[in-house]
Amino acid sequence: MYVIGKREFMSLFKGVKSLIVIAILLVTSYYSAKFADFLLSGIELSAKEAENIHTVGLLGLLLLLGQLFIAGLSHDTINRETHERTMRFLVTRTSRTSIVLGKFLGIWLFWFICLIISFLIISMFAQKIDIFIFSQTMSLVTYQISLTVLLSVLIPKPGFTMFLSIVVGLSFPILGLWVVFTSNVWVSWTKYITPFYYLEREDFSFLVIFIVAGIMLFFANFIFKRREC
Repeated sequence: MYVIGKREFMSLFKGVKSLIVIAILLVTSYYSAKFADFLLSGIELSAKEAENIHTVGLLGLLLLLGQLFIAGLSHDTINRETHERTMRFLVTRTSRTSIVLGKFLGIWLFWFICLIISFLIISMFAQKIDIFIFSQTMSLVTYQISLTVLLSVLIPKPGFTMFLSIVVGLSFPILGLWVVFTSNVWVSWTKYITPFYYLEREDFSFLVIFIVAGIMLFFANFIFKRREC
């Protein structure tokens, strides 16, 4: 599992797409934190909102485009191995559970490092690192990674998951925010399986996002263990 995770982690730092995404994260973190005080002078905010204004740019980016970024880099994390027939070699060396968890761990560590650096940049202006907001952000990213891994297991063709990653990445935040605020009883219940409902609260409800992410990862592993490579 750890060898697979290490390989996945290292491979994410090598592509042009990865470098572009990292650059977007770091530039957004720097400039949103740098000009946060300027926003404070033009917008009336509560004390709590003013305290967290330096992270608004990064959080907004991940809420709106996080799924697109993660799926764009890792949409084929499982089905690429199956399509290229390298999965047959892997399953003879380790368990399928280790493959799924290793892939997930490698992607998660990549984003953990990226967010640590982003929050360190923000801390230069905010003079602190808000552990609560960082934990919320990691819960969102963990959810998005689990969804990406699940889709990569469900859909065998990497080309189709590449297309689907764009569609899901753009539509997911729109639909997610809509079900949180809609009064339609037929769809409003789905807000409990999206991260947006828990992120708008100021308590530790975001921990539920980790549970939902774990459930998606469980189903990804369950399906993968019963599929021929």
